[in-house]
Amino acid sequence: MPRSLVPHSPEPHRSPTPGLFLGLVITLAAVVAYSAYITRQISGLRELQNNLVDRNRKDSLQLLRIQNDLNSLALAMRDMLDNDEPYPLTAWSAQFQRVRTDLDDALHREQQVAPVNRTPEQEEYLDNSVVQFWDAADRTFALAQGNNQAEARTQIQVSLRARQEALSTAVSRLLVQNNESEEQAAQRIAQIYNRVQRQVYLFLTATLLAILFTSLYLIRSNRRLFAQLAALSAQRSELAQKLISTQESTLRHISRELHDEFGQILTAVGAMLTRAGKQAPEGSALRADLREVCEIAQTTLDKVRSLSQALHPVMLEETGLESTLDWYLPVLERQAGIHVFYEKSGQSFPVNGNAAIHVYRVVQEALNNLTRHSGASEAWVRLRFLPQALEVEVQDHGKGFDPQSAGQGIGLVAMRERAELLGGTVEFVKPTPANGQDQDAARSGTLVRLKVPRRNLESNAA
Repeated sequence: MPRSLVPHSPEPHRSPTPGLFLGLVITLAAVVAYSAYITRQISGLRELQNNLVDRNRKDSLQLLRIQNDLNSLALAMRDMLDNDEPYPLTAWSAQFQRVRTDLDDALHREQQVAPVNRTPEQEEYLDNSVVQFWDAADRTFALAQGNNQAEARTQIQVSLRARQEALSTAVSRLLVQNNESEEQAAQRIAQIYNRVQRQVYLFLTATLLAILFTSLYLIRSNRRLFAQLAALSAQRSELAQKLISTQESTLRHISRELHDEFGQILTAVGAMLTRAGKQAPEGSALRADLREVCEIAQTTLDKVRSLSQALHPVMLEETGLESTLDWYLPVLERQAGIHVFYEKSGQSFPVNGNAAIHVYRVVQEALNNLTRHSGASEAWVRLRFLPQALEVEVQDHGKGFDPQSAGQGIGLVAMRERAELLGGTVEFVKPTPANGQDQDAARSGTLVRLKVPRRNLESNAA
């Protein structure tokens, strides 16, 4: 065979599965990495809030409590220095003791919630200031109890108020430091939120790009696969058409050879035997033998013509599909021993040429399957000439078969191929009971329905 005539098989395309699997792995890895990153950021944010913001807030509350106690002491010392008060200085001892108890409790709680950025020097300075203040207060009340009111007031003015102011200043500084720490923490939290927000946008962008590229890759791969399927389908249809055309051409040739060559030979033999019989004496054994041989030749001629018609009915080309079915169905009844109910409806129109042979072959194959496999003794053939289509049905009430497995037999495949060549459809369904029909009879059996658009029949017939 010349090289140019060798059919070119397209190169097999690489499967998209490895690329899709790699994309899936990368996407999952990106999701896991991003989830770990977000988890770490959220943990850091939670730790920042717990260790700094919440502690600063609780510490500030205790410092405000301490500041309030110091203010109460300042007011008490002001009253103690006011000469208008008729009470001795020792009268404020109980008030100082209550404030001292509350202040000690506040200091103890403040140390428990002190922020981590508090230095030991600050803690030590605060503790020393408190101790020095209460030492000065104790000395003042001791002088007051010793009737040294003037010296006690001098102690309050010189030492006690100064230590109270120093202690208030230290507490105020701690409050300012807490406020500054909260502002810094707020800035860090805002930075974390901004960073996470940017990462979310970047991740969403990357995910959308990955989805876009994957979708484009899938679309491209699917288009390539569908193009291959379409090409294979077209090649299959072309091959089926050529095979069916070759089959019909071969059957037509064999039919004509049987009808013309063998028919003419058998006709000539019969004529020669008839002439020879006339020359033999009347009543002789030779004349009887010649007559018997002549009858055998005639029977063989009838069988050859019947076989020729079965292979390719000449009537299709001469009188059309309708007349061919009118002839074929009674012949099938005699040969197969089944009763065929033949129904025609609608305004008939010509169906000739290739379309007629395809419709005829579908009916022939359906009836052959019916006689071989269904076990039914009756069949229904309906020929409907619809305004826009031709519909042919072949039905039986035999064993039936599963329509899902209708593609297993070569005959059923050929029926589908012929229907596709005509641009029509063929169905294999379970029949439904008609009006007045026995319900049990319609529970089994097969209905083969061929439907072909009229324009395809007329264009094929032209």
